[in-house]
Amino acid sequence: MTDGHRVIALSIACMALHAALAGAADDDAGKPLSSAERAALRGDLEKRLARLDREIESRPRDVGAYGFRGDAHFFLGRFEKAVADYDRMVELDPRVERSHWRRGIAYFYAGRYRDAARQFEIYHTHDDVDRENGIWRYLSQRRAHGLERARKGLLKYRKTDREPFGDVYALFAGKITPARILERVEGAEIDDDERSKRLFYAHLYIGLEAAVEGRDDEALRHLGRAVANPWPRRAGFGPRYMWHVGRLHHDRLVAARREAAKEKKKPVDSR
Repeated sequence: MTDGHRVIALSIACMALHAALAGAADDDAGKPLSSAERAALRGDLEKRLARLDREIESRPRDVGAYGFRGDAHFFLGRFEKAVADYDRMVELDPRVERSHWRRGIAYFYAGRYRDAARQFEIYHTHDDVDRENGIWRYLSQRRAHGLERARKGLLKYRKTDREPFGDVYALFAGKITPARILERVEGAEIDDDERSKRLFYAHLYIGLEAAVEGRDDEALRHLGRAVANPWPRRAGFGPRYMWHVGRLHHDRLVAARREAAKEKKKPVDSR
């Protein structure tokens, strides 16, 4: 190959690389996680799942191992398998049922809305202060029975919960707007970490409320902001779990939109 040919080949290779990178950037446009981040996350979860499979094979009555494996299945979007592992936990130790909010969320994403609502009702007997549980019962009731019954069935709370759940609960009751919730978070005299925390939960649940009401553009916007928020991934188990919830719901909406676009492009049979 002559020097001239090498220059031409190098130029072509550079152009191809640039096009590939541009394509990847286009694929990631507007997404809270890049393709590389999603691939790395999936790889880590698959490794965790393989390790837990081995642990359960050697210790088939280890309640905690089923919990961790259920989490891994859930984070990978395998909701029925997550439900199976969470149910197995309850079978092995019935005492965990009252506090098992993760099972309720897994039921919800598996489409078992009545089972989800029942799980959140049980949790209310364990903790009658946590309005986040009441929010999930509302979401389950909304899917199972419609708006009117879901609002009538909102759980009653007598004590103040952590912010912004009081306002979020009022949103589900139809008593406050998303804009007002966010204004109150932004205007609160709190440190940056607390503001990030409140913004995460506000955007997450504003997004989920919009999703169950079919306002997908609004849902995608708020869920995307929740997933892009770095606070939940460093905050600990519960917030990190809810970060995955936001990520998975955002991905489902994106996938549904993509499928709808494909359907529109299909040729119409004129016969």
